[in-house]
Amino acid sequence: MLATLYPWIKAIHIMAVIAWMAGLFYLPRLFVHHAERAKPGSELSETFKMMERKLLRIIMNPAMIVTWIMGILLLMTGIVDFGSEYWIHAKLLLVLAMTVFHMWLAKCRKAFETDTNAYSGRTYRLMNEVPTLLMIVIVVLVVVKPF
Repeated sequence: MLATLYPWIKAIHIMAVIAWMAGLFYLPRLFVHHAERAKPGSELSETFKMMERKLLRIIMNPAMIVTWIMGILLLMTGIVDFGSEYWIHAKLLLVLAMTVFHMWLAKCRKAFETDTNAYSGRTYRLMNEVPTLLMIVIVVLVVVKPF
């Protein structure tokens, strides 16, 4: 039954990944500007807090959850042989790393919310490269299937 829904599950998975990645790219950039330009308690800081909270709760969290659910359903279709296609193991490990990065961003957002951010704008600039690197390797694994 799930195999007949494969194209729909895959389409929803891809849309959720796009939304999740958009948030993973944008939230660290918001943090850069928040850390460098907004004094704690200022009107600008409060605006950044609202933007960060909405991005995480309304876009990123649901997109991550749908990505995981659809990914698991894709595996359950049996189209990918989990036992012999080892690229999928590497992909799952990298998606787990992306999820951990997402959780780190959520923790940072809470620190901004309470005006206790401990990182510089430079740190957030560097961390902004993490989802890009993960995305590149994940896409190569899925498209090229090197092993």
